[in-house]
Formats: sequence, C-alpha cells, structure tokens
Amino acid sequence: MKSDYLKFWRVIRYYIRAKYKISQADLEMLLFLYSEKYFSVTDFEKFNHLLSWDTGRFNRLRHDGWIENFRPRGHGRKALYGLTFKSTRMIQSIYRKLNGEEIPTHPNNNPLYKKKVSYSDKAYRDMITEMNKYIRESKSNDNYDIPFLDD
Repeated sequence: MKSDYLKFWRVIRYYIRAKYKISQADLEMLLFLYSEKYFSVTDFEKFNHLLSWDTGRFNRLRHDGWIENFRPRGHGRKALYGLTFKSTRMIQSIYRKLNGEEIPTHPNNNPLYKKKVSYSDKAYRDMITEMNKYIRESKSNDNYDIPFLDD
C-alpha cells in the first residue's frame, strides 16, 4: 500500500500559509494543538519551547481568532482553551489535501494565482498545477492509494 502523504507537503504548507496568512511556527503549533481537545497556557508553552522564540504567540493566536477561551479561570481552576472553528477548518483542509484533494487554482480561492505575486509564488503555482495533474492522473488510474487518516 503506497502512502505518499508527505510528497506534496511543502506545496500544501506554502498554499495554506499564503491563504490563511499564518507563519510556519504558528501553523505547527495549531497542528500540535489540533489533537488536544482543550489545553492550558502551560500545555501551550510546553510545545512553544520547541518553536522559534515568540513570547506573544499565545496572545496573538487568540487575538487573530485561532484560539478561544473554553473555560475561564476561577474557583481554583485553570483557564482552558481550544481551537476555533477557523483553526479546525484550516487543519481539516490540510488533511484533505494530504489525502489527495486538489488545491484550487482560481485567484478567488488561492492568493498564489493572483496577477501580481512574487517569483516564489509563481514557482509554487506551477508546482500546484503539476500536483493537481498528478492527483487527477493517479485517481483515474486508481493508483492514488492513500489510506484515510482515521484507519
């Protein structure tokens, strides 16, 4: 059974970062927190130590709508936080792309396809076109055999 989940990871990550205007370190933090139903600031900081130094990451992610307060602090309890709908929607989109969903190529859905973009954006745009072609061909040949993530 062929599992090429990460073949296009770099392309998918670049697209997600451009679409959602999020840094790589913030994306990695949200990917880590995705499997945690709820977490405290202490839990957040444990993984944050592995990322690039950014003391304001937690507050920025809250302010930008990636993290929300689930249970306020009080009565001897820590505050608990969770990912917002925006975060879970973005991460589910990543998993769908890793499972073989094509990346959109219309400028309304993908900022890399706008008219005025950087050279890097154009290079990734070309690779997205190749990736989508590979996915279409693989699906038509029934060779795109990637197990579902929940197996």
